[in-house]
Amino acid sequence: MAQQLEMVAIRHVPFDRPWDWLAAGWRDLWQQPSISLFYGIAAVVMGLLLSVVLLYYGLESMIPVAAGGFLLVGPMLAVGLYEKSRRLHAGRAVTLQDTISAAWRSLSLLAPFMAVLLLIYFLWMRIAFLLFGLFLGTGGLPPARDFMSTLLFTSHGLGLLVTGTATGAMLAAAVFALSAVSVPMLTERKIDAVTAMVTSVRAVIANPQPMLLWAALVAGFIALGIATIGAGLVLAFPLVGHATWHAYRDLAGAP
Repeated sequence: MAQQLEMVAIRHVPFDRPWDWLAAGWRDLWQQPSISLFYGIAAVVMGLLLSVVLLYYGLESMIPVAAGGFLLVGPMLAVGLYEKSRRLHAGRAVTLQDTISAAWRSLSLLAPFMAVLLLIYFLWMRIAFLLFGLFLGTGGLPPARDFMSTLLFTSHGLGLLVTGTATGAMLAAAVFALSAVSVPMLTERKIDAVTAMVTSVRAVIANPQPMLLWAALVAGFIALGIATIGAGLVLAFPLVGHATWHAYRDLAGAP
């Protein structure tokens, strides 16, 4: 594995390069847009189904927590978008079936990384339950109509908000470092998941300022998409997915 790690060269990019990634992602989105929008709609539908399940079990206060967790598992849901950008970059034709087939073929390589992301996601959900119990007591979660007022206008609610946000930010930063280039790399190059994740962390460390800007842009677009009750996510998710592939190409793509 050490030899593989040596073979993956990391490039340095200027601070404002993430804007170029977004521009390239925007162009990819609007080439055969039905493919990209399919993945955006699928992400929204999955989020709505999860919300319905939480509502059914009386856990509506956990919906914001589950929405925040989208940042943790989003890289795995965007594999088809990476494949579309890869084919467009190579000047090849692309269909929705091509992107789905590529995701299926990559499943064995992606499985270890998928397991890591799911573990972090379930850890986040477990931590959220513990924080609710610590700050709000064990009498059950507050109803949705009282949740925001409790969170913003009580001392224990503000404590939960600050602690939960800090904890979620640390987990999201870890996932970002592991996934910044690893998932698109695994879909294009025959390397193992550990090498891809280590390469991703190396790329983030080697480019701290542009990657901090990139992380802020990704979080901002996804948060805006979620804040619009998922409507904006139809565009934001494929935009970020396509742009992530261009980030990989710039930072650690094959020459």
